Amino acid sequence: MAGHSKFKNIMHRKGAQDKKRAGLFSKLSREITVAAKMGMPDPDFNPRLRAAVNAAKAQSVPKDNIQRAIDKASKGDAENYEEVRYEGYGPGGVALIVEALTDNRNRTATNVRTAFAKNGGNLGASGAVSHGFERLGLIEYPGSAGDADTVFEAALEAGADDVESDDEGHAIWVAVENLHPVARELEKVLGEAVGVKLAWKPSLKADVGEGDAATLLKLIDVLDDDDDVQTVWGNYEISDDVMAKLG
Repeated sequence: MAGHSKFKNIMHRKGAQDKKRAGLFSKLSREITVAAKMGMPDPDFNPRLRAAVNAAKAQSVPKDNIQRAIDKASKGDAENYEEVRYEGYGPGGVALIVEALTDNRNRTATNVRTAFAKNGGNLGASGAVSHGFERLGLIEYPGSAGDADTVFEAALEAGADDVESDDEGHAIWVAVENLHPVARELEKVLGEAVGVKLAWKPSLKADVGEGDAATLLKLIDVLDDDDDVQTVWGNYEISDDVMAKLG
């Protein structure tokens, strides 16, 4: 989890370590297949597919893998995945939202419940924590896309609602219905984004102390390692000092 900046704390990003790479490729491919199956198999005419393909490219997924994932959907070879959301509390009362794509709800629910129970958390009912988040569109750019002022001006001109920047990158927040129109406008100025997705933005963030941080990150890692889990969102904020102590 690099940086632990004010916005990268919101989503525990998947690591780039070799041991996780195959799993990450699989998750990105699954999202491509689902997106292609739900709409047209052409990224130019399917915003969700375009976002999924761009996300895969940003993680260096080979073109052949991307095309295979699209072909699985268009040929009807794909498994029937459904989108499922789980909500619960982690150590220190941190609110977590877990998004999954699964072909077996029972398996996924059991795995998620076990991960929470074994790592200081509690899985709640649907709606248990989502009331403390806003459902928004999130467009992410690396720091190399420009300085904070440049990106802010471009985002404002494109119709974005808010921008959060630090040394590592920029998070541009938009209303859900404006996600893809704004992303298209930004692409003309800043190039392709590394992420265009629906996101959960916490209304309030919870500072996590050293005592709970290690257990929380372990819980998020266990969830993230599950094949069915696509994304883990949370309202936690972990200071640089705490991260330094954790090593």
